[in-house]
Amino acid sequence: MTNEQLLAEIREANLTYLMLAQNLIRHDKAEAVFRLGMSEDACEILSALSAAQVLKLASRNTLLCSFRVDDELVWSLLTNHNLKKAGNETTKVGNEATNTLHANILMASRVAEVL
Repeated sequence: MTNEQLLAEIREANLTYLMLAQNLIRHDKAEAVFRLGMSEDACEILSALSAAQVLKLASRNTLLCSFRVDDELVWSLLTNHNLKKAGNETTKVGNEATNTLHANILMASRVAEVL
């Protein structure tokens, strides 16, 4: 992949993310705050952008969205890589539904910190 192709992919990802975010915010702002991990103020600004402003913002060569998962515990919970070693045996800790719920709670608490 060339540098220009990479930048085009970033711009496309930006546009897709901004359009999705605007739709989520306009449909249900509270849910969008939770799902996007954005503050209410940022949601207000994003929902008020015109199509031309969204296109201009998306054309930047920097990825606008970011992973909220910056913690090894959350990654482990989401990928089910949380294994417990006991002697020569390796077993999973918890089940997939419980692990996913725990990861969602951790990510939601980070949204509350932003607000």
